[in-house]
Amino acid sequence: MATTWDADEAKLSRSSGGRIAHAGSRAARPFGSAGLAGPRARRRLGPGPAIPFGLQIGPVLLVLTWVVGSALGWIDPRILSAPWTVAEAFVRLIEQGRLQDNFVTSATRALLGLSIGLLVGTILAVIAGLSRIGEAVIDGPVQIKRAIPTLALIPLLILWFGIGESMKVTTIALAVIVPIYIHTHNALRSIDSRYVELAETLRMSQKDFILQVVLPGALPGFLLGLRFAVTLCWVSLVVVEQINATSGLGYMIDLARNYGQTDVILVGLVVYVLLGLVSDGLVRLLERRALSWRRTLAN
Repeated sequence: MATTWDADEAKLSRSSGGRIAHAGSRAARPFGSAGLAGPRARRRLGPGPAIPFGLQIGPVLLVLTWVVGSALGWIDPRILSAPWTVAEAFVRLIEQGRLQDNFVTSATRALLGLSIGLLVGTILAVIAGLSRIGEAVIDGPVQIKRAIPTLALIPLLILWFGIGESMKVTTIALAVIVPIYIHTHNALRSIDSRYVELAETLRMSQKDFILQVVLPGALPGFLLGLRFAVTLCWVSLVVVEQINATSGLGYMIDLARNYGQTDVILVGLVVYVLLGLVSDGLVRLLERRALSWRRTLAN
């Protein structure tokens, strides 16, 4: 009696070239090809694995271009001082104590403005995101503020607060509020309604609903807004410190401009760059730790 194996074997015959021919097929396929020996290898469509120290490659190439251009005489030192000249000015300013004093002043202003902006922007976003009345009252003025550049408000802020520290901190805070509010408010309104229905089914209190549903759901948007806020914080600081200031990195840069000290100007700019990169790196690190549960294209 013929078995099932015999029937199957009768349908297949092995050719001399290592091919498998099926009865009734027009052409034999190679052994191991898709359709007989398993699925085809999946093609990766994402950006691929992370490059070690990938974020540092661009700045390093920029510095190398600066070094090579200065060494070969392609860059006029009157326009852009050489890196070694800037390094000498950096050491000189540290020895004189000028860089440390101005750095502390600038960092204090930035942290105060950033803290106030974060607090106010987050509170406004939560109120507008969880209340229709709050949204009707808050969202319109914030959108108006978003349409007006913060730096355009400086003349008005000078009339209100003078040229002291209050004006500078307020300018930074106003620049920070908008990105924090926009991204946090958008994240709140994008929370899946099924989570809200589940919270209602479980009869959560308003406090538990905010702590366990609202804040975790809005965290990705808040951290994205924080990255924009940190950048705008340093941008605003540069501007306000050049308006009748007597200390700070911006004051040091403006004073060096009056005396044509390009190397000192570059020292201040390098410090601003380092502050921006370090602060953005800290936010990125916080984002990776706080949102480690997410599976995204970047992962």
